[in-house]
Amino acid sequence: MRRPSRRLLAGSLGLSLATVVLTACGPVLSSGPSASDEASTSAVPRLSEVTPLDDPRSWQGVVDVNLPDPEIDPVTDDPQPDLPVTVTDAQGTEVKVTDTSRILALDVYGTLSHTVFELGLGDNIVGRDVSSSFPEIADRPLVTHNGHELNAEAILELDPTVVLTDTSLGPWDVVLQLRDAGIPVVVTDSHRGLDNLKSLTQQIADALGLPAEGKALGQRIASAAEATEKEIVEVAPQDVTGKLRTIFLYVRGQAGVYYMFGEGSGADSLIEAAGGYDVSKEIDWKGMRPISDEGLIAAQPDVVLMMRHGLESIDGVDGLLERFPALAQTPAGENERIIAMDDDQVLSFGPRTSDVLNALAVALYAPDAM
Repeated sequence: MRRPSRRLLAGSLGLSLATVVLTACGPVLSSGPSASDEASTSAVPRLSEVTPLDDPRSWQGVVDVNLPDPEIDPVTDDPQPDLPVTVTDAQGTEVKVTDTSRILALDVYGTLSHTVFELGLGDNIVGRDVSSSFPEIADRPLVTHNGHELNAEAILELDPTVVLTDTSLGPWDVVLQLRDAGIPVVVTDSHRGLDNLKSLTQQIADALGLPAEGKALGQRIASAAEATEKEIVEVAPQDVTGKLRTIFLYVRGQAGVYYMFGEGSGADSLIEAAGGYDVSKEIDWKGMRPISDEGLIAAQPDVVLMMRHGLESIDGVDGLLERFPALAQTPAGENERIIAMDDDQVLSFGPRTSDVLNALAVALYAPDAM
């Protein structure tokens, strides 16, 4: 949905991002969709159905992207976990899983829980993290508080038979406490990107005794993403000079957290796959680093990609430009050209990868269709 210029919006990545997220969250994120979120949620057309702008740099203002709730489509209606199963998790810990009747799947983007639903074991999930708010899981009790902090007491009350998580949530002492209580905890890969769509899905499936279903789901996710990338290639400018120069800013104004994501952050591959030109390699901006005037000036972005609650936390475009006046000296700042996508969606990858890529490509090159 297109927002007028200078109007406040209504509405991985690994351990380093986990530190940023856990420091920055709290009251900024809600436990589910707000009224304003629901009002702004709308279907995004397929890129193949829209007409891209003749001049990709002609649009101005904020484009607010909030995808509709996902349509859960399990790869099987009657999964039969092959248990017990012993897996070596992403941290090299050997974990034996004997029971999947009471599952918790927890991470900063809700990717793990969504994947469990797509594997056909959604009915076995007994609780949720704050990012998992799609209708099928919304009635399960929260086991995170203050944003993305694991609540040991809430988790133990649910008596889970297996917990899937990663390092995007903390504190780590909670994971150790759960293991001390005899609960199998499988730590999956925290990286979110196009390069591990299949492997992350397989890690989740293997831990639940569903290796064949994991292979099928991983292939489905990857194939859908590849098909969308092909559509994007047909629409996005072929010459690099025609692509919109794009940066990803992670901000949490209430916590004073301001980062620009660069090479290896996951945002770089997302931008490139969506048809933008990620400038981080050009300016040698690696990982996740605090925003600097020098970095913004060197990047000269045509467009800024952000999380929508992050933009809200800094009082919208006005607040962003006030906090970083150097941004006003770039094409993105001069035109207030910002794409703000729902926090739980933009870097989630997993089952929603194709939808996210499509939505960002439409926002970049056909924003009037949003």
